[in-house]
Amino acid sequence: MNNLFTATCLMYAFCLVSFLAQAQNPIIQTAYTADPAPMVHNNKLYLYTSHDEDGSTWFTMNDWKLYTTEDMVNWTDHGAILAYSDFSWARINAWAPQCIERGGKFYMYVPLTTHDNQMAIGVAVANSPYGPFRDPLGKPLIQSGGGDIDPSIFLDDDGQAYLYWGNPKSFYVKLNEDMISYQGEIVQVPNTVASFGRREGSPERPTTYEEGPWLYKRKGLYYLLFAAGPLPEHIGYSTSANPTGPWKYQGVLMSTEGSSFTNHPGIIDFKGKTYFFYHNGALPGGGGFTRSVSVEEVTFKKDGTIQPMKMTKGITRGLAPLNPFVKNEAETIAWSEGVKSMQNEKVGVFVTALRNGAYTKVKDVDFRKTGASKFTARLGTTHNTEVNLEVRLGSVEGELIGTVKAPLTGGNDRWALVASSVKKVTGIHDVYFVFKGKEASNILFFDYWMFSE
Repeated sequence: MNNLFTATCLMYAFCLVSFLAQAQNPIIQTAYTADPAPMVHNNKLYLYTSHDEDGSTWFTMNDWKLYTTEDMVNWTDHGAILAYSDFSWARINAWAPQCIERGGKFYMYVPLTTHDNQMAIGVAVANSPYGPFRDPLGKPLIQSGGGDIDPSIFLDDDGQAYLYWGNPKSFYVKLNEDMISYQGEIVQVPNTVASFGRREGSPERPTTYEEGPWLYKRKGLYYLLFAAGPLPEHIGYSTSANPTGPWKYQGVLMSTEGSSFTNHPGIIDFKGKTYFFYHNGALPGGGGFTRSVSVEEVTFKKDGTIQPMKMTKGITRGLAPLNPFVKNEAETIAWSEGVKSMQNEKVGVFVTALRNGAYTKVKDVDFRKTGASKFTARLGTTHNTEVNLEVRLGSVEGELIGTVKAPLTGGNDRWALVASSVKKVTGIHDVYFVFKGKEASNILFFDYWMFSE
């Protein structure tokens, strides 16, 4: 019996390692992220997320992070771009956000807990999608006392903006053109079975609607996605001919799975495809309070309804190759293990290799027919023993084309630029940066890299 148990555990571990070696989901591995809010601007996808602190045993969330991609497989970490402490009236809880552009400005809507322990929704404004964001009101935009969390902002084709939110009920208001005030009264969405489906075994909560509304439009049809109950949550959705309903329940979009008792939808069109974002607890140490964002490509049926989705290993084919002949941030990553993202005032965001054998992967790097034979990186270490960055192709143990010795810089606020010859490489490859050192932790800091001929 013990031998059988051991063999089963070993087989499970082998399968897990094999899966992770080919996975793209969760798309961020260097921090715990949740509540994905995608936005497209100037042919780039911006993904705003909430941030579960390491080791959380509750919703310990202090700031919001930003990630970008142009190919859907390599994601660049831009660090924390807003925190609850940026709102003078907020005490705690940087929960599910969403950002939208209008008139050259960017408006980020966030739920917060006030100093008198009430939930409220605030708005922050910036001139760039990267921030800095500021609170233009100095007070909540919404404080209705009705479960003011999970704001979702939608700008319709006629220029009217709608803000949806709410748990355990859903609400909306029409925003004014300034995007920081609203017109009319707060409207409660009728919580009917026809709109949100029947919840079994809960007379107090007759429908499946739980929280996390997300409004989306395609071919004249409006879609209201939402986290649905009972716990653990699944994702449901409804449709309407109007942005305010009445809504018709269309069923389960994503069933309960993924070792997190919450989920949160976000859906966006990007470069001719539609993508659905969600979160789960798939990373090591993950769970209901340490979640991770993932993404799936969406398929629509002829009648406009959405093909239900399962959680998979993710987007395996990028939309475009990555150019290695320009400066690339070390925090541009398709997959990683043993690596954390950090940021400071000296360099902004960078990655730290936590242990020997840690690595980052960059997918579909195009060295062209002319190829590259030189590699330059900005990095450093605090250790006197030898620490190396290995450049490999195809896998962690793939062809070694170069090794760079990390210089002793003395801290992550002090860096050195190091150049090294590499074996000439042409064509398109997945590139692995593998970090080697004898020290127990924080063996190397890595800021950016590039190849040259």
